[in-house]
Amino acid sequence: MDSCGNGCPPSAPGARKSHHSPEFKSGLTTRLNRIEGQIRGIKGMIERDTYCDDVLNQLAAVQAALNGVGKLLLEGHMKSCIVERIEAGEHEVIDELLITVNKLMK
Repeated sequence: MDSCGNGCPPSAPGARKSHHSPEFKSGLTTRLNRIEGQIRGIKGMIERDTYCDDVLNQLAAVQAALNGVGKLLLEGHMKSCIVERIEAGEHEVIDELLITVNKLMK
């Protein structure tokens, strides 16, 4: 799926934006809303002195859900913006992508 629709704009500093399809944004928003609810639930668990192992399991679930959102964004980014920038001769985008992937893998 091409997440940028008509393609990503040029990479002028400060001017870069993604142009995701409404369906893609809706899917991400739904996932993030669910994650937000999980975070509120974890906060409540801590306030109620819930057993630590139960809280840790919920934290692991939130981290997995966030990783899922990151994977979707990364896939769309690579299939659209990265490809377009490489085709435009902007090979420095590979270094940018590697930095981002390293951050995601921490």
